[in-house]
Amino acid sequence: MPSNARTTRLVIVESPAKAKTISGYLGPGYVVEASFGHVRDLPRNAADVPAKYKGESWARLGVDVDNGFHALYVVSPDRKQQISKLVKLAKEVDEIFLATDEDREGEAIAWHLVETLKPKVPVKRMVFHEITKPAIQAAVANPREIDRDLVDAQEARRILDRLYGYEVSPVLWKKVMPKLSAGRVQSVATRIVVERERQRMAFRTAEYWDILATLAVAKPGEGPRTFNATLVALNGDRIATGKDFEPTTGRVKPGAGVVHLDAGGARGLAARLQGRPFKVTRVEEKPYRRRPYAPFITSTLQQEAARKLRLSSQQTMRTAQRLYENGYITYMRTDSVNLSETAITAARRQIVELYGERSVPPEPRRYTGKVKNAQEAHEAIRPAGDNFRTPGEVAKELSGEEFKLYELIWRRTIASQMTDAVGSSVSVRIRAVSSAQEEADFGATGKTITDPGFLRAYVESSDDETAEAEDAERRLPTLVKDQPLTADELAAQGHHTQPPSRYTEASLVKAMEELGIGRPSTYSSIMQTIQDRGYVTKRGQALIPTFVAFAVIGLLERHYPRLVDYDFTASMENELDEIAGGDHAAVDFLTGFYFGSPNGTGDQAIAHAGGLKKLVTENVSEIDARSVNSIPLFADEEGREVVVRVGRYGPYLQRELPGGEPAAQAEGEEGGGGQGDRAPIPEGLAPDELTPEKVQELFLGGGGERKLGDDPTTGEPILLRSGRFGPYVASGERKSSLLRSQSPDSLTLVEALKLLSLPRLLGTTPDGVEVFANNGRYGPYVKQGDEFRSLDSEDKMFTVTLDEALALLAAPKARQRRAAAPPLREMGVDPLTEKPLVIKDGRFGPYVTDGEFNASLRRGQTPEELSIEEASEMLAEKRAKGPAPKKAPARKAPAKKATAAKKTTAAKKTTAAKSTASKSTAKKATPAKKTPPKKATTPTD
Repeated sequence: MPSNARTTRLVIVESPAKAKTISGYLGPGYVVEASFGHVRDLPRNAADVPAKYKGESWARLGVDVDNGFHALYVVSPDRKQQISKLVKLAKEVDEIFLATDEDREGEAIAWHLVETLKPKVPVKRMVFHEITKPAIQAAVANPREIDRDLVDAQEARRILDRLYGYEVSPVLWKKVMPKLSAGRVQSVATRIVVERERQRMAFRTAEYWDILATLAVAKPGEGPRTFNATLVALNGDRIATGKDFEPTTGRVKPGAGVVHLDAGGARGLAARLQGRPFKVTRVEEKPYRRRPYAPFITSTLQQEAARKLRLSSQQTMRTAQRLYENGYITYMRTDSVNLSETAITAARRQIVELYGERSVPPEPRRYTGKVKNAQEAHEAIRPAGDNFRTPGEVAKELSGEEFKLYELIWRRTIASQMTDAVGSSVSVRIRAVSSAQEEADFGATGKTITDPGFLRAYVESSDDETAEAEDAERRLPTLVKDQPLTADELAAQGHHTQPPSRYTEASLVKAMEELGIGRPSTYSSIMQTIQDRGYVTKRGQALIPTFVAFAVIGLLERHYPRLVDYDFTASMENELDEIAGGDHAAVDFLTGFYFGSPNGTGDQAIAHAGGLKKLVTENVSEIDARSVNSIPLFADEEGREVVVRVGRYGPYLQRELPGGEPAAQAEGEEGGGGQGDRAPIPEGLAPDELTPEKVQELFLGGGGERKLGDDPTTGEPILLRSGRFGPYVASGERKSSLLRSQSPDSLTLVEALKLLSLPRLLGTTPDGVEVFANNGRYGPYVKQGDEFRSLDSEDKMFTVTLDEALALLAAPKARQRRAAAPPLREMGVDPLTEKPLVIKDGRFGPYVTDGEFNASLRRGQTPEELSIEEASEMLAEKRAKGPAPKKAPARKAPAKKATAAKKTTAAKKTTAAKSTASKSTAKKATPAKKTPPKKATTPTD
């Protein structure tokens, strides 16, 4: 490290946590400050565009496409205060070190800092892959220049995404609905999820049977006395299993050459095998060997954290970021499985200490990555430092989630340098001849692990939760050819073929990685984006596409197939990698993609089609919005076509009238049609759950209905229905919504009768005014004329007496302030404003506040996991937008002036009559006109 104590250096990193850790390693003479991520970006909207550019035709894009794709960068409003601080510090130091992450995004942040701060002192770039004292000191001692190739690649990626989003999204606004967005990677990721749901919708289940035999050896030696074997063949023909059926028909595949047993056939065969002798016909024993898994890369870490810890991709990366910034692990965005010599030495040394010398192979293990289009050559994700700290050593320093993730990374790293797991596997065939002379062959397999090797440290999980663990053993008795066996039990067992599993975040990341789509730095944000945009929802761990996603992907596939083509998207990533390596010019790539040219780079199919601009501007009027927003399901028993329509107010079902007339069109939707049936689709219903039975149920009563019984007084049926505003009960003309505490699944006839008794007449006041108890939008209440008072529980509606109600109504209508609920979490001081931040529970969910500005937590964020940096950034964005404009009070239409004659008459009337007339006149206010919803003006890129 430099020894000149008089020299002062400014070190700029991305986050305060990273700054705090690094500051502790550098000591005096260094000022470490955070940029809070990116400091400049393309304008988010028209308000961000500087005044001198507002008249430019390209200003809405933020990219001058006719002038070498020059990007218009503006300082983010929520970063201006921090930039001012950095500018001031830059004037007070002798040198500046840019210590942002060692990848494209980090390199771009470093370049933007130079462009924004315009420092007069020397600027150096320091890079490291772990935040430990030796690594930081080495980075300071060996700085480099900013890598312009990496910056160009990041800039090309940013511009590419802006062009894609801003050119394609408006098509979705016109043809599907406003405020939708398209993205180079998000649209392809959505397509993957939609395609899987289509497979599930087309799937037809099949039933097949086999026999499970519990077999016993006559003279048990080594191993168990009994074991299980499954029927695998009959008279030489293989018994059908799930793989032998067509997923779209449920029938056996043509030419499969298998025996398809049904329940009767399996049970009959089992009966004919009862008491018959069984004999071993073949025994095959093979050595078993399993190599360790490679150390974690970003995608495999997200996959295993989802399987083992049930963390979302965003939660995993947020936790890993904290571990990295506090010096516990190496950089967590990487697609390299390499370990440094220092790391290998540390791992092998720790294996000897914990598991003994026999657990270390003679030579260190080297791994080769299998990631398509892998980029930056970082190390794999591993514990930081030259001596790994065991989970026990860091347990008291980490939160629960951090500890679990650190332990996962530590175990995987250690296991990667351990010996193979070895043992033996056995495959056995057994035959019995039935009383009808049928030859039935049964099969059994066993596995014995003699040396677990790396499995002592780590066992990988599977996306299939029913799959057998790698370290599980299946022990069989010692068996030899021709050995006689007896059947203790023969049980026919049925199976059903299963549709392909829905993607989880973990398996979707894996699929994207295999296709070469996305990069380590984008997986987490893509998972979040497709959910935030309303294209995908989560049910447990499963990702379910919405019908809006079906409409969007259908439009793109039909009219812009290359834009959601997997190979096309992967090739774009590959070209960006070539720009990062200095082998391609960014301008040539962007020109070919956007404008197209016979010899242009960029995807050739797009280039020869005239480029993206021509592709999305020509023939847009020919796209049939009605067709795009119609997802066909099936034809019902009467031959009517049932489709899902994506409407302005949500998806709904529609079917043709008998005779083939066009289906009806929902009011306000594009297109026309006849007067066919329509039914709303309940929120949360997955597309593959729209079976013919479910659809018929939904068409009944416009949302489905269930009869609970008959009203004992009127004899009319009492029905449970699903309406636009939730479930309700109906009988004749009477209707009543369910209470918040009630569930449609468990509602009884008695409860429904109580609901239909509302509003409940309690009696009348001495002057003849009726008093009611009822349930309303804001809860239970009692009412007398125009006076309302709330009840403190829903049960009170059915028990409150007239006297109790009158006492409530007689009390003044004071606004009772509830005691403020304690905050969900006190976070500490905002690093930007130095105001205390707390998380509170609001009407629409948890939110973070500094006492002046509030920001709702995003989907997937929890109060426990939100970091102070994320909270600060969320509030900074709110602060930049300024306070929400207050709505002006609605103007009442003036009452009509009375004529002179009426005035004379009115003057002779009593004061009470005046009051009555005044109230009557005031009610004649002119109704306000409905304002159509505004279309979105800025897409999300």
